[in-house]
Amino acid sequence: MKLSSRGEYALRALICLGGSGDKLVSIGEISDRTLVPINYLEQLLLQLKRNGYVQSKRGVNGGYKLSKMPGEIIIGDVIRYLEGPLAPMGCVSITSYESCPLEEGCLLKPLWALVRDTVAELLDSTTLKDLLDGKVYPRLSGS
Repeated sequence: MKLSSRGEYALRALICLGGSGDKLVSIGEISDRTLVPINYLEQLLLQLKRNGYVQSKRGVNGGYKLSKMPGEIIIGDVIRYLEGPLAPMGCVSITSYESCPLEEGCLLKPLWALVRDTVAELLDSTTLKDLLDGKVYPRLSGS
């Protein structure tokens, strides 16, 4: 998994919208709060809208808001949607498997599989509500 600025910025936008409740937030305000350029933000919000995470309203009093409750937005799903598979290497990807010439007897494959599983468990156990509440994966933080 490689998290690009697209994934990072989309999560920032979702956090901004999640913290605004049911209030419409203008793209300018989202840009100011997240430090994401408006042109890039427009593309991200369109992708998030296409996948049902946000909704928009045009016009002077328009803007964006979440189309799901924050507790229904699973961070792992958002990352997979925007960035693709979570596996660090194609040889351990569940959805985009790529063979490797060293696969037989490769001593790294178990490590990459553990990384994949750990990252997937963390991201799939975290919702937008968890981020908004500052509760990121309690088993790791000791809470």
